[in-house]
Amino acid sequence: MMDFRSDNVAGMAPEILAAIQAANQGNASSYGADEYSAQLDAAFSKLFDTPCRVFPVATGTAANALALDALSPGHGAIYCHEQSHIAVDECNAVEFFTAGARLVPLPGGGGKIDPQALQAHLAQGWRGVQHHPQPRAISIAQATECGTVYAPAEIAALSAIARQHGLLLHMDGARFANAVAAGNHHAADLSWRAGVDVLGFGATKNGALAAEAVIFFKPELADAFIYRRKRGGHLFSKMRFLSAQLLAMLEDGLWLRLAGNANARAKQLADGLAGQGLRLAYPVEANEVFVYLPDRQVQGLKAHGALFHPWDEAAGLYRFVCGFDKSDADVAALLRAASDA
Repeated sequence: MMDFRSDNVAGMAPEILAAIQAANQGNASSYGADEYSAQLDAAFSKLFDTPCRVFPVATGTAANALALDALSPGHGAIYCHEQSHIAVDECNAVEFFTAGARLVPLPGGGGKIDPQALQAHLAQGWRGVQHHPQPRAISIAQATECGTVYAPAEIAALSAIARQHGLLLHMDGARFANAVAAGNHHAADLSWRAGVDVLGFGATKNGALAAEAVIFFKPELADAFIYRRKRGGHLFSKMRFLSAQLLAMLEDGLWLRLAGNANARAKQLADGLAGQGLRLAYPVEANEVFVYLPDRQVQGLKAHGALFHPWDEAAGLYRFVCGFDKSDADVAALLRAASDA
């Protein structure tokens, strides 16, 4: 089946399944007091070259909502891109867990917040005025909803604005692995070195079963997170199965190998579609391809059994996502179908 709807449609990477099986041997302490969970802070601190506090949760929505709950009270304002996952696809989870914080959507090309738009909004003078939500945080996605990647300098520019206005910077890293693999950057360069305070490190889209990590680069911000996670229903009694997946991702660079394959297949697909005269909406920098298709080709692809996501059907824009498990043959089959359609 030519299924390019999402990287969520893939199963588990064999290494992750093996890690779960290994963690399933015998008994272990519950609620994160197990040997796997005890290794997370050290493992991620080594990866990022800085001390980290690490908390496993099961979903990206939980990672985003609980992290932003730690950064903003209910009367706060959180600035994000107008197409961001937290604003469009998480059913007001951030507003719910923060007890009412306002998401302030901002424009910007390719899914990236426009720094000038951010500055203009912050210049409106909400700070200290009891009638307005109080600016508390900025949230960006890496990679973005448009499949683009913030360069370190772009993150640093937003971080500078955050520091100027006393805000904290959160990163939705559901596809952080794809972003790091795309630019051959060190993980630190796309996170805390550029000014990120809290990162949601995604593993589920990259071959895990259900495992994300909320990573605090300022450990003091995490002081009450254990209670937020418990209240939010993400303190798993058998936490070792989440933690084992995250540790397996880091072992021998598995997370980057899996993401690198997904990125390479997306580039192969983008080049092939462009070679057929089709127009891409955004640069293909990670594992997502956004392409304009005429209706006849959409119907032809569907007739060949291809599955993909209608991003903006009125505009003829469709999204194809390559997961960690996509092969040359999978992409070639889709390109043949597109050519025949």
